[in-house]
Amino acid sequence: MVRQKAKEPKVDSELIFAYAKIDRLNDIEEFILMPNVANLQNVGDRLYDETLYEAARIIFHFIANWAKLAITLVKLKQFQSAVDAARKANSAKTWKEVCFACVEAEEFRLAQICGLNIIIQVDDLEEVSEYYQNRGYFNELISLMESGLGLERAHMGIFTELGVLYARYRPEKLMEHIKLFSTRLNIPKLIRACDEQQHWKELTYLYIQYDEFDNAATTIMNHSPEAWDHMQFKDVAVKVANVELYYKAVHFYLQEHPDLINDLLNVLALCVDHTRVVDIMRKAGHLLLVKPYMIAVQSNNVSAVNEALNQIYAEEEDYERLRESIDLHDNFDQIGLAQKVRNMSFLK
Repeated sequence: MVRQKAKEPKVDSELIFAYAKIDRLNDIEEFILMPNVANLQNVGDRLYDETLYEAARIIFHFIANWAKLAITLVKLKQFQSAVDAARKANSAKTWKEVCFACVEAEEFRLAQICGLNIIIQVDDLEEVSEYYQNRGYFNELISLMESGLGLERAHMGIFTELGVLYARYRPEKLMEHIKLFSTRLNIPKLIRACDEQQHWKELTYLYIQYDEFDNAATTIMNHSPEAWDHMQFKDVAVKVANVELYYKAVHFYLQEHPDLINDLLNVLALCVDHTRVVDIMRKAGHLLLVKPYMIAVQSNNVSAVNEALNQIYAEEEDYERLRESIDLHDNFDQIGLAQKVRNMSFLK
């Protein structure tokens, strides 16, 4: 009756609200199609706040407020329609609201559709990941991140986050992921994750990729046998910056892999102090173990090496080798050697 005498936004707005309160939704649809001066946005917000979601849905759809329509449809548990509305709204805030609602409802297929539109934003990626993890949906989160690898806008954060998730929940897939995408990873972040989860082999590989050879060598020696691979360790050992690691490696091989110590020392021959290596082996009582290495480096005419080999030859009564060593390498304690071998028959 009032509308027939006055065109007031307040009147038209209140009439829509009244229709909603008594569930006359058809009347609302007819009313908004006719000429009116209602403030539809305000009416829609008020209806939403009053949990009159069906009426709010009609209003938001009519005024094409896709963001508000999406969250209204979520309240109505019309998740597919909510995703469609979110696609039209195309805002990170709306995508997250619909995604999280779908996760809560365990509508993971729809949640993934939303999630793929969120994780392309670096700043929003971690929030999505935490939301899934806090609710224990690890497999669904991994599936989302795996799908994200193929996105045109896939960025380093997605590759790295998936690596972190593998480290926590799917360690059997971690190494393959690292090797495939090593150039697209935030290596320091993944190093921390591997260290926390004690994936020593993968941690070593990441250190090598990041040219952190000292850390790689230390990890291998501290976490053998899981992290140890002989060929890999040889490659790492020659690249370390801290020379003390050479001698730590000698001790490590002496204790763990004595059968391969000569192979290691041959690789390190240009790096180590031969006198120090001989001293280590002499103190350990295993000088004979590194005889091949000492023969290989004797051309440097180092006193400690010469004396060690001469001692071995004398004890083995290998007189020909001893003569050859004395003739070719003169840097040794000649008087001391003479005293050791003076009673040997070959000198007579």
